Amino acid sequence: MILSEIAQATLLLTCYFSKAKNERAKPLTAVEWGRFALWLKEKSKTPAELLASDPGPLLTGWHDKRVSTARILALLDRGHSLALAVEKWQRAGLWVVTRADPEYPKRLKSRLKASAPPVLFGCGDKSLLNAGGIAVVGSRHASDADLQFSKQLGAKAATQGIAIVSGGARGIDETVMLGAMQAGGKVTGVMADSLLRAATGAKWRKGLMDGQAVLVSPFYPEAGFNAGNAMARNRYIYCLADTSLVVHSGKKGGTLNGAEENLQKQWVALWVKPTKDKDAANEMLVKKGGRWCEEDIQRLGLSSLLTAPLAADNQRKTDQPDLFSQADEATGLSSIGVKESAAEIHDAQLLDVPEETADAPADFYRLFISELSRLAIDPISRDDLPEKTGLHKSQITAWLKRALVDGYVKKLSRPVRYQYIKNKVYKEDRHGNDDK
Repeated sequence: MILSEIAQATLLLTCYFSKAKNERAKPLTAVEWGRFALWLKEKSKTPAELLASDPGPLLTGWHDKRVSTARILALLDRGHSLALAVEKWQRAGLWVVTRADPEYPKRLKSRLKASAPPVLFGCGDKSLLNAGGIAVVGSRHASDADLQFSKQLGAKAATQGIAIVSGGARGIDETVMLGAMQAGGKVTGVMADSLLRAATGAKWRKGLMDGQAVLVSPFYPEAGFNAGNAMARNRYIYCLADTSLVVHSGKKGGTLNGAEENLQKQWVALWVKPTKDKDAANEMLVKKGGRWCEEDIQRLGLSSLLTAPLAADNQRKTDQPDLFSQADEATGLSSIGVKESAAEIHDAQLLDVPEETADAPADFYRLFISELSRLAIDPISRDDLPEKTGLHKSQITAWLKRALVDGYVKKLSRPVRYQYIKNKVYKEDRHGNDDK
């Protein structure tokens, strides 16, 4: 396993190399990493530079209530642990993909922005990370009828060349994935725990060796079951797919929470299988915005699931290039179901993070305005923006004040909220200065 210096630094700062209780410093979360990475970019630095023998001077000027300089230095001082972990993972056939790598799933960047996991551990065919397909989710304790439906659904998708994305857990997840693999199809399993064990186990071995499967996880490969991780991984299942289908959901638990978050965020369309189970939340999900699918697997048209439009304007979002990525990912728009005209793509690129040049440094205020045009269509409070953007609260406060003066947002009271002014265009004069 050959890791770039950026990948090494990202792993040191964001990953566990042993059980959490044995770590001296807590790795950065995805949001914390987003804030720190943006600060590095603003200072014209890269994570690779932090691998210097004395990275302390490079951190001059960094201030964050949650992420201290001491914490960063302690995380960077784990080179020996990283080397041992990488050697162990490599022997088990695992690989690592960071946000800076071209293989990183475009859908995750496009949909999760700064909340996309900085590192993914995996095994199998990396190309399947960008294959899309149908996310199929459901209860661990499913009925025989639902399990049979899931197995046939996986097989039907395989015969039509449609990939399956699921969670690899027992019940619906495992059944639909195995059904697809047995029929020669492709599957992506987003694991909440025990990736190392799954990679070396008999259940997935043939699919991994034949290039039919990829197992991936944003969590420490040797982590045991954790309810929080199981809930968190649900969003990655939806965000790696092109549409979704809930076979069976209980009235509480991860399946329900994941489906509700997808309905709220409008990542992909949510289809729901009809059921007579009074203890199921399937009907409730339909009332919240999901759609009933055909119950008879023979009559279920998978193409119709993939072509269903979203209620929100989610399909107009473009990929978010990583701050330290070398690859131009704008060409990947058509491959993830984003349909835009040339003019729309051009306008979106004007508001995206540009490459730095000697004469034109990156305009992060412009990126902030671009994010507001999406996040603040409906009024939003200032306190909600740090989590959604990964920026410091103080930076958001400063840029909101500037946006008010520039006329990009209006301030509402009782309670205080901000709303983007539609049809406002970011302009620059011919000398590159903001046209106020």
